[in-house]
Amino acid sequence: MTSYVSPQAVKAMLKDGGELALMDVREEGAHSQSHLFYTVPMPLSSLELLVGSLIPRLGTRIVLVDAGGGFAERAAAKLTMIGYQDVACLEGGIAAWEAAGYVLFSGVHVPCKAFGEYVEHHYDTPHIDAEELQAKRDAGEDLVILDSRPMDEYHLMNIPDGVDCPGAELACRVHDMAPNPDTLVVVNCAGRTRSIIGAQSLINAAIPNKVVALKNGTMGWHLAGYELERGQSRMAPPPSAAALPKGQASAQAAGERFQVPRIDRATLAQWQGEAGERTLYILDVRDPVEYHAAHPVGVANAPGGQLVQGIDQWCGTLGARVVLVDDNGVRATMTASWLVQMGWDVAVLDSGLDGFEMTAEAHGSGPAGIGQAGENEIDLDELAARIAAGTAVVLDLAPSRDYDKGHVPGAWWAVRARLADSLPRLPEKPLLVLTSPDAIVARLAAPEASELTGMQVAVLAGGTDAWTAAGHALVPGLENMADERDDTWLKPYDHAGGVEDRMRAYLTWEVDLLHDIERDGDHRFRLFT
Repeated sequence: MTSYVSPQAVKAMLKDGGELALMDVREEGAHSQSHLFYTVPMPLSSLELLVGSLIPRLGTRIVLVDAGGGFAERAAAKLTMIGYQDVACLEGGIAAWEAAGYVLFSGVHVPCKAFGEYVEHHYDTPHIDAEELQAKRDAGEDLVILDSRPMDEYHLMNIPDGVDCPGAELACRVHDMAPNPDTLVVVNCAGRTRSIIGAQSLINAAIPNKVVALKNGTMGWHLAGYELERGQSRMAPPPSAAALPKGQASAQAAGERFQVPRIDRATLAQWQGEAGERTLYILDVRDPVEYHAAHPVGVANAPGGQLVQGIDQWCGTLGARVVLVDDNGVRATMTASWLVQMGWDVAVLDSGLDGFEMTAEAHGSGPAGIGQAGENEIDLDELAARIAAGTAVVLDLAPSRDYDKGHVPGAWWAVRARLADSLPRLPEKPLLVLTSPDAIVARLAAPEASELTGMQVAVLAGGTDAWTAAGHALVPGLENMADERDDTWLKPYDHAGGVEDRMRAYLTWEVDLLHDIERDGDHRFRLFT
């Protein structure tokens, strides 16, 4: 039987100091339209793949949120079957939350975005606008532009002369990038948050240079009428032998200022033994290239700058313990200094990577055995023949942005959680073939689809990735949409039109978050004078 809790009860849970996993089970795009401040997206369509990492403890207090339609109840049933013991649904969903007089937010990673505005406001983080930066570049002034985003984002577009240096790497690599203390250091991202946090990180690390955030990042640069570079791959090098001690000293000073706890291996072992009673996340905050070369077994990669930007991608339980590890302490300590201020119970492992069993194998997502190949699979050549003969219809359950980039010719698109609505919109064929990038979501959906249609159901072996690898053609575009495209949140520059207006609206939204969190009253941010 489904359990329900009132908005007032959830509001009390957010204040009582206990662990709470507040999960929005709608698709990410729907979540981004309107949601509670601390809700974490865990779409019903991919619940089985996400829940093990987001909520690792089966006894966690869980509240599921939707906007009606029975999605929370369906998610509760799945979680109960997996073994979770304390699951309830928010009675009346987000409409009831709003009716109770509580604040709803739009956007994604809202606590982290709001925290960036909080930091700029309370610490008076200095900034430079696009026009002033361009004037300094034209004058040949001594400056360096450090882009605090991951390489994949930097590669899409960057400020001219900017060098990629993801957020957690700044305190490590700035000493080589700006060895002259008179060099102005400008930190940017696409918008505001990582520009602010990155610049303030270097200020907190007490480097001798003047540091400023580029106001509104690449969006502000574009809106000012300046050109962006595209396709670049410049990256700040790993710290030299001379620079590393400077980075470690800076991180140590920041750790002391923000009271970052440090633990030894014995304490970590104790916390691991208590993980059945208190949730524990252990995260490797190094650069992904280093992580993939070798990392601790069972430990996920959460690059430090991205963890501060979107901790809800890794940690779904408020009130949990978080332990950060790296190889030299700089990135873990600088990242932890921000999570402490965000209100997380975080610690840095003193011994770093020492003592861990290391592996280069990918860290698994989802329980073992989920989405394994079954008997109802169709191989690539047979599907190609069926398509040519007109005896099969393909339904792609990939994220819509992937479907848009390229899909099996003639394939339709839908969201797994809404198959009951989308399947009747498909043309009737003898065979329905489900696909997704790696086939896992398609395999999960196959028995659900079989109960909802009279067509025979099969899964494309290896998914769309295998189709592409075998040399079969893909077709771009949103040609056959059997469902509403609300599964993903699109950045302003991901849209086909109205990009500048969307950029302005996004930047205004970020600035307004500071006022919104004061009205809401649930944030756990901490100030350090």
